Amino acid sequence: MYRIFKPTLFIDLKRVVKNLERMLEKAEKSNVKFRPHFKTHQSLMIGNIFRKYGVKAITVSSLDMALYFAKDGWDDITVAFPVNIIEIDKINFLASKIELNLLFDSIDAVNIISKNLKGNVNGYIKIDTGYNRAGVYYKDLTKIKKIVRQLIKQNKIKFKGLLSHFGHTYYSKNNSEIKETYHTSVEILNDIKSKLKDIHSNIEISIGDTPSCSLINDFSGVDEIRPGNFIFYDYKMLSLNVCREEDIAVAVACPVISIYEDRKEILVYCGAIHLSKDSIKINGKELYGIPVISCKNGWGKIEKGNFVKSLSQEHGLLKVTEKFIRNVKIGDIIFIIPIHSCLTADALKSYVSLDGKLIDHM
Repeated sequence: MYRIFKPTLFIDLKRVVKNLERMLEKAEKSNVKFRPHFKTHQSLMIGNIFRKYGVKAITVSSLDMALYFAKDGWDDITVAFPVNIIEIDKINFLASKIELNLLFDSIDAVNIISKNLKGNVNGYIKIDTGYNRAGVYYKDLTKIKKIVRQLIKQNKIKFKGLLSHFGHTYYSKNNSEIKETYHTSVEILNDIKSKLKDIHSNIEISIGDTPSCSLINDFSGVDEIRPGNFIFYDYKMLSLNVCREEDIAVAVACPVISIYEDRKEILVYCGAIHLSKDSIKINGKELYGIPVISCKNGWGKIEKGNFVKSLSQEHGLLKVTEKFIRNVKIGDIIFIIPIHSCLTADALKSYVSLDGKLIDHM
């Protein structure tokens, strides 16, 4: 086993492969393009696993991430974040090297980018179907039409279609609610598409969120899916019942610093700068991660009553059962299953496989 001195993110590559195979099979059965979001893993090595399975097009969340993967030969990349006009130099560099897909949700962004473009890019309109984070609100058809008309006037921007992220699925109470959000959102996008036919006849629909992509088996009405978190999953996804415990492919190894038996709490070296401060509330308690005992082949199973109670910069305070505390001593290594694997991976910047090999991260 790799020797651990500080919070270290371990990855179960067998689970990664199984998660990938499952999602690929779904995409193939529905005959939709699979453009996975690489913001979750941000790793060239893990990217190469996708490549071995025939994946050629990817999604990223920033131009820097696009540059990182473009250098490794990925040449069809969507930046799933509304275009940042002041990064035009990076846009021009990428446009000269790869097929670059950008998101627009304003006329101003279209005009400024088009005036300064040196190469060709593809353009999607970011549609907000109810998440209320980014994009043109779906009911504002007048604005959507204006942006479409402006995009199709441009010589260096090719209008491709409508792109959305159903992020509100992450706040669902159950599987039925996730599916309802998915179907409602796809219906909204197809309704917009039908109302744009007099302006543009060939409009793609691109969607992406792990909860719905994990539960939906028939992607009719969609051209492309872009899930990301599915490759690792995490406790949030488990709490939504969109994955099984055995699908979770990452956990943070943490040194045990102190044990407070009187209050059944354990202090570990693993704080907010390692796990992030994402949390979920269950039975009135705020959970920042789930501790599990280490075992020969990685981490053990989740047991009720154990959770990360609080986080500060370096400190992680665990609330645990008597059984858990009896099996731990100062200097041991325990694992914490993250609430949000994307942020935890970004915070820790590298992985160790269960056989002790270092794996890169952006």
